[in-house]
Amino acid sequence: MRQVGSQSSPTILRRRPVLVTGGAGFIGSNLADRLAQDGHDILVYDALARPGVDANLEWLKKRHPNKITAVIADVRDETSLAGAAGEAQAVFHLAAQVAVTTSLIAPRDDFEINVRGTLGLLDALRRRNERVPLVFASTNKVYGDLADVELDKTGDAYVPRDAAIRRTGIGETRPLDFHTPYGCSKGAADQYVLDYARSFGVPTCVLRMSCIYGQRQMGTEDQGWVAHFLIKALKGEPISIYGDGCQVRDVLDISDAVETYVSAWKNIDAVQGRAFNLGGGPANAISLKQLLVHIENLLGHSVETIYSDWRAGDQRYYVSDTRRAQQELGLRTPRPWRDGVAALAQWLQAEKSPAHVIAVQQLQAAGG
Repeated sequence: MRQVGSQSSPTILRRRPVLVTGGAGFIGSNLADRLAQDGHDILVYDALARPGVDANLEWLKKRHPNKITAVIADVRDETSLAGAAGEAQAVFHLAAQVAVTTSLIAPRDDFEINVRGTLGLLDALRRRNERVPLVFASTNKVYGDLADVELDKTGDAYVPRDAAIRRTGIGETRPLDFHTPYGCSKGAADQYVLDYARSFGVPTCVLRMSCIYGQRQMGTEDQGWVAHFLIKALKGEPISIYGDGCQVRDVLDISDAVETYVSAWKNIDAVQGRAFNLGGGPANAISLKQLLVHIENLLGHSVETIYSDWRAGDQRYYVSDTRRAQQELGLRTPRPWRDGVAALAQWLQAEKSPAHVIAVQQLQAAGG
């Protein structure tokens, strides 16, 4: 374990921090930034294994020099993780192996990070014998490939035949159906988080995320496809499409995702032991082809695409039914996707510093 930071005031050091595992990642760094702005001290726990995330940590420390402390360690290091959890007033658990493709190559590592790491964190909180909230980043992959949802192809997008699904999306009552090692590991962790609320009274909440996009995201083919498409288009490089490009996801701007995480913590007494779908909902549902058209309009030139076979476990249609989360967490109307994607394009263009370009190239070379 390696701890770094710039806190110097004894008063600050006595305050209990908010622990954000994976706090140097895309969602984690944005969440840590918001929490620091709200006045909290933040303990970022991150292995810095993903190329480029060290830049996010440096960004956080520069923005909040007296509020950010970092523990550089892996979630499989139970001693370091328990030590970090022992200090926290609340925990946001985002550290994970995030790619389906990687899970198919190294399923044991995927299990160790996503399941054992989560269980170790939960147990560290259980042993504290006090109420320490934990909000967990889960995934829509817990619902499987949704092959039983009958679809029609309308123009350049798949549309459910079922009018209710078409109108509201996939709800939390949908049966769980884990596909691929990634789906199994995140699904198992999802269920452990919920059960620790039932069995041990640990105040937990699960957010099953669809596609989150926004600033500080260096997307790849395996994860973060909205940013990945933009990065490729800005560099004038071809974009690989797996499947026919008509698959549909609901996309959500990072600012709205962060607001949901904070709201889950604020409302933890009311929502503990609950799982909520987190996405842009039907109003922000787009196909890959529809995003490409928007990118071409933004940039003023065509984008080259290369088509390949479908990938394992890929859902042809997934749109979150967000009504439960909006009602119980008091969420605002999410940012329209066209505005959010345009803002991300502007941020990526502004971040064309040598360090940023190198980080993106390293990440893409590493395969995500």
